Amino acid sequence: MSPTAPTPDEIHRQRLHQLAVFLRESEQILADWDAYSEEHTDLDGWPLDDVAYGRRAAQRDADTWRSFNRVRSFAKDLLATAEVQVQQLNAAHLQSRWPWQLATLDSALKQLDALQQEWLDTRDALPPTARPGTPAYDDALAERNAEAWSYLDAWVSHGKAILEIQATAHDLPPRAAALATAVQAHPRPAAPGAAPAARR
Repeated sequence: MSPTAPTPDEIHRQRLHQLAVFLRESEQILADWDAYSEEHTDLDGWPLDDVAYGRRAAQRDADTWRSFNRVRSFAKDLLATAEVQVQQLNAAHLQSRWPWQLATLDSALKQLDALQQEWLDTRDALPPTARPGTPAYDDALAERNAEAWSYLDAWVSHGKAILEIQATAHDLPPRAAALATAVQAHPRPAAPGAAPAARR
C-alpha cells in the first residue's frame, strides 16, 4: 500500500515548520556572532584582528544563507498564502505592520534570488580548477553571502509575521466565512408566501 501524498495543508504546515526552524537557527547564529564581536573588538568597536574578524563574519553569513536556503525554494508560496490570509481576515484582527512586513520580505526574497542567479553565473564562468576549497571559488561564494546578509537579516527580523498571520487565520474564521455564519445564525425572516430566492 503506497503512502498517501501530503495534502496542500500538510505541505504548508511543513513549510511553516521549516521557516520556524530557520528563525530559531538564525537567532542562535546572531547571538553567537554578537558574543564573538563583543569579545573581539575594542571599546570603539574596532576588530582586534581584522583577518580573524572577517573570517568569522563570513562564517556568520554562510551559516545564515545555509539555514535560509532550506526555505528559499518555497518562500514565495509562504508569502502568497500569508497575503491571501491577510485579505480574508477581519480588519479588527489585523496587525497594521503585517502588510509592510510582507512587502519587505518579498523585496528581500527577490534580491536573494537575484544574488543566487548571479552566483550561479559566476560559478559557471570559473575555470575548471576553481573547486570548493580554492580561493577563487570560496571568495566568490563569500561575496554572495556577504551581499545577501542584509536581505537575510530582513527575513530574520520579519519572517515571524508569516507565522503570526497563520496562527491568527487558524484561530479566527475568515471574513467571508464569519459573515456567512452570522447570516445563518440570524436568518432574515422570509416574506409570507415567498419562495426561497435562487442562488446566482
